[in-house]
Amino acid sequence: MSPRIVLPFFALALFAAAAAADGDGERAALARLVGEIDQLAPLIGEAEAQANPNDRVRFGYGWLREDIAKVKAGINAHLLRPRTEPQAVEPLRGAYR
Repeated sequence: MSPRIVLPFFALALFAAAAAADGDGERAALARLVGEIDQLAPLIGEAEAQANPNDRVRFGYGWLREDIAKVKAGINAHLLRPRTEPQAVEPLRGAYR
């Protein structure tokens, strides 16, 4: 076979392998991110325990937990679904006062 014919196929194979490796790297990073999100629960509990119950304006810890759970669920759903399927994103509350 001529090098002119083999070279494009070789380049295409390298590109496909690199794309798959990038996707695997992304999935690994997202899995690590889920672990980091899990580490937030004790910090949120600590902050909530130190909050002054007499403050007129209070931080919405329940809402924060709900939003973090939505983010985590979205990442997990992305990790578990086929790579070709689009997905709707649920809006976050975002206001914690």
